[in-house]
Amino acid sequence: MTSSNPRQLAITAALSWTDKPTDGTTPERVDALFGIDVFGAQQMRERLPKEIFKVVKRALETGERLSRDVADAVAVAMKNWAVEQGATHYTHWFQPLTGSTAEKHDAFIVPDGHGGIIFALSGSELIQGEPDASSFPSGGLRATFEARGYTAWDVHSPAFLQRGKNHVTLVIPTAFVSWKGEALDQKTPLLRSMDALSTQAMRILKLFGSADGVHRVYTTLGCEQEYFLVDRHLYFARPDLVTCERTLFGAKPPKGQQLEDHYFGTIPPRVLAFMAECERELYRVGVPVKTRHNEVAPGQFEFAPLFETANLACDHQMLLMETLRRVAPRYGLQAILHEKPFAGVNGSGKHNNWSMATDTGTNLLDPRDETHANIQFLTFLCAVIRAVDLHSDLLRAAVASAANDHRLGANEAPPAIMSIFLGDMLTDLIDQLEKGLPDRTIRGGALDLGTRSLPQLPRDAGDRNRTSPFAFTGNKFEFRAVGSSQSVAWPCTILNTIAAESLDYVATELEQAVGPNPRPEKLLEVVPGLLQKIIAKHKRVIFNGDNYTSEWHAEAERRGLLNLKDCTAAIPALGGDKNVELFEKYKVLNKTELDSRVHIFMEKYAKEMLIESEAMVLMGRQLIGPAVLEHQTLLANCVTASQNAGAEVKSIKASLDSFAKLASRFDAALEALDEADSHHVEDPFEQGRYMKSKVVPLMNELRRLGDELETRIASTLWPLPSYRELLFFK
Repeated sequence: MTSSNPRQLAITAALSWTDKPTDGTTPERVDALFGIDVFGAQQMRERLPKEIFKVVKRALETGERLSRDVADAVAVAMKNWAVEQGATHYTHWFQPLTGSTAEKHDAFIVPDGHGGIIFALSGSELIQGEPDASSFPSGGLRATFEARGYTAWDVHSPAFLQRGKNHVTLVIPTAFVSWKGEALDQKTPLLRSMDALSTQAMRILKLFGSADGVHRVYTTLGCEQEYFLVDRHLYFARPDLVTCERTLFGAKPPKGQQLEDHYFGTIPPRVLAFMAECERELYRVGVPVKTRHNEVAPGQFEFAPLFETANLACDHQMLLMETLRRVAPRYGLQAILHEKPFAGVNGSGKHNNWSMATDTGTNLLDPRDETHANIQFLTFLCAVIRAVDLHSDLLRAAVASAANDHRLGANEAPPAIMSIFLGDMLTDLIDQLEKGLPDRTIRGGALDLGTRSLPQLPRDAGDRNRTSPFAFTGNKFEFRAVGSSQSVAWPCTILNTIAAESLDYVATELEQAVGPNPRPEKLLEVVPGLLQKIIAKHKRVIFNGDNYTSEWHAEAERRGLLNLKDCTAAIPALGGDKNVELFEKYKVLNKTELDSRVHIFMEKYAKEMLIESEAMVLMGRQLIGPAVLEHQTLLANCVTASQNAGAEVKSIKASLDSFAKLASRFDAALEALDEADSHHVEDPFEQGRYMKSKVVPLMNELRRLGDELETRIASTLWPLPSYRELLFFK
């Protein structure tokens, strides 16, 4: 007899998986190794007139705008290249405030006026598009009837091809603004923040005499993407995963990550095949993925790319997430990017490795060899320390989301307290600098592994700290608190802006002391005193210990560091007066644009929590409730049958009574949550606070009872795939 239990059917399907795609087709493969589907510098050099290419190259290097004639030439070359590759449409690809990407496809095809058609793309069509902007989140920036919005070509992010079964589309990365020019997306403020940081960093370089040949300072970014993979059949048997991307119920399995045997373990064959295909597709569109491995939790994995200019890295990060989701079904898998899809095992983050570099290739956060003499490096370092201390509220708000609330502060991710890890070498330098100019540098030396068959290894000057939210890791800072599902553009925008403000402060102080073009010896007389002042005031944010401990939380409170524990505390802080002034001063966001984001983020939090709570109620009634009744009926029938047979029923009756009481508590908790869900107010801040204070505790209690029921109900009756099945069926 075939089971009708959805869990049993899903398990049967999952266990019968072969290496053939679920739709019966052959997954799209790339040519010999991998083709290139990016309209980059090489394609432009080959297809553009030499003088036009020089203009475009100069614009890429200096940030100057392209004329319409140049844009027309680029558009023709780009269209010809795309059509040769089979493209029939193009799209302006942008990143609205939904947290994902958006696109509207237009055909190259236009009538030729003689009954035929031609392929065409003008410079104006390349530079500007006009999608309907009315239904995207705007946080009060515009009314629903105000529909006009513009997309603007980001010349620094190369166009690429999107390939499907029967289509090829030219994808043009763009920014997205309203008819009035207000930023409605993630990219516009990011690009503005990059300009702001470049302006202030160039002032520092000019003071140190390091600006010769440098036109611009970029921020660079490398984003480590963690994610889970579950069998697709099991995924669709879990309404919570489908609706919320996290399990709202799920008892802890006997084996989770206790043995730590999954971390960097052998990659399962099906997963490795999936990874390889993802990499090939990403290589085609220019995403430089470098590393792949198992992560800590069972069923959890990671991709990490090489470093790139921040706006390009942000675009590539969105492509990476889309590729994970698109390719996984070809292997019978579902990619889950939620920050905490499974309780009791590690969630997923997205470590943002951030630095500053000149357009000539010099990393401004690289200590180099003679660190004690590198006063320019120490200047940039101290500016970042000051920025993190002064603007910890902004850094915390940058990673605030309903999903990330499950991670921050748990023993798997940095706490909500923003602090900096510097390591032994830099901490020693800072200590020396506080008293005068450094005269020594801690060296790492070499590791002798105790056998001639193994080489000596160069040892870094300090260890890494995986518990710190903002850790220096050699020549960059690793912002570890970023959530796995979020766009990295917003955290990067905030990092750039606060760094720009701090560099502005340093440059102004130095210019007032020594003038804009000081003699080197005069500068070296002044800089140590300024850096000592910064260290004395802001060293409280430096912490090299275990950020997970309760002792650190107490110490951070003594130091006066903020601890914005959840979204309801972190998101409103974003709109504080000092932050409005900061964003307006550096022309990253005006007050209206910033207020809209605060409104959108809070509204999203409240809506996501309501969706989760309503999904819990439905699952409780439609899936768990019937299983509870069936199991209770079996126990009751067992009592009756045993009594009729004259058997001892005391233990069975005790089990029935205990189970019935648990079921009754579950029903009461279900009704309480359902009643709480009926509370709605227009103000997203009030609604968010209500969800956090009233609804979340009820959800936690309902889950506790539901998970206990799972451990007591017969496995053949339980309707949901268990954690054991979800995490280990690969």
